[in-house]
Amino acid sequence: MQHAVIMAGGSGTRLWPLSRSARPKQLLDVVADGDGDGDGDGAHSLLAEAFTRLQAVLPADRIWVCTAARYAAAVQAALPALRPDRLVLEPVARDTANAVGLAAALVADVDPDAELAVVSADHVIRPVERFAAALRTAYDVLAVRPTALVTLGVTPTSPATGFGYVQKGAPTEVTGAAEAASFREKPDRPTAEAYLASGEYLWNSGMFVWRASTVLAALAEHLPESAAGLDRIVAAPAGPAREAVLAEVFPTLPKISVDYAVLEPAAAEPGRVVVVDLDVDWLDVGSWPALAHTLTTDGAGNATRGLTVLLDSAGNVVLSDDPEHLVALVGVRDSVVVHTADVTMVCPVTDAERVKQLLAAVEERSGTRYS
Repeated sequence: MQHAVIMAGGSGTRLWPLSRSARPKQLLDVVADGDGDGDGDGAHSLLAEAFTRLQAVLPADRIWVCTAARYAAAVQAALPALRPDRLVLEPVARDTANAVGLAAALVADVDPDAELAVVSADHVIRPVERFAAALRTAYDVLAVRPTALVTLGVTPTSPATGFGYVQKGAPTEVTGAAEAASFREKPDRPTAEAYLASGEYLWNSGMFVWRASTVLAALAEHLPESAAGLDRIVAAPAGPAREAVLAEVFPTLPKISVDYAVLEPAAAEPGRVVVVDLDVDWLDVGSWPALAHTLTTDGAGNATRGLTVLLDSAGNVVLSDDPEHLVALVGVRDSVVVHTADVTMVCPVTDAERVKQLLAAVEERSGTRYS
């Protein structure tokens, strides 16, 4: 049967101070204010949007969520339709190869023939119908190539330097799918412009479709230490015994991404990795400028949420999560201003990628009080 797992373990440090260790970005109500007044009422989380998006293709009982153990209660509260036994909990973060492997092992334990989509919790993807069509195409690839590793590649709209790329090769027997010729790291601007002009490259979305058994076999080949650890975990009976083995074994697994551990080595095997075009409006909500696209924007390009007043100001991202606290700006240009109960953060939009570095400096001075 077809299943999907939402990867929802990240902490979202580049969206600090709104995103915290106990309240990660995927659980923040930051998407699509329902009444249009910009105050956040009626907004929903990225995780809830990802779950709803998958329900266009799959029933809720075949949707899983992989997250950090400390987020378990918050995830269940955010997703009332999620079955408790579909929650995959990482005791610590060990990068995506192990997170994906753990999810695949647990899904395969329930359904040995499972076809598994791996999707992200921090993307805004519109329209849903095109996403659903691409996901169905990826499942169709598995019908004719059961051992294929399928990646979803977003049709690029600009020469973005912040994403990895997938190069398309020859078309496959499935319409909308091509051989994946190569994977490329984040390029410089001239290279990104060449990629866009060629029409051969897609943005690497970090979303995949494969049989659970296939990715586990690939891990056994390319990352045997992780594969052996996952085997030990799943060999224990579900419940407290498995949780104990998970807590003991998972922290010892080597940290590595699934791209490095599985996709890139497999791409050297002809016909093994396939890319499906995902022709959608795709927003990877990984920074304040990206999040601004989910906020109310005025005629001067100010993206705001919460109680704000701006005078002679333009190009700002302004957010307050305190309904009683007014953020007022005058003569401010191209800045990020974020107010929470215990932190006010201000930086130029051009320095938004340094917020993670700022948080590290805060932790060096104040410990984890504001993390």
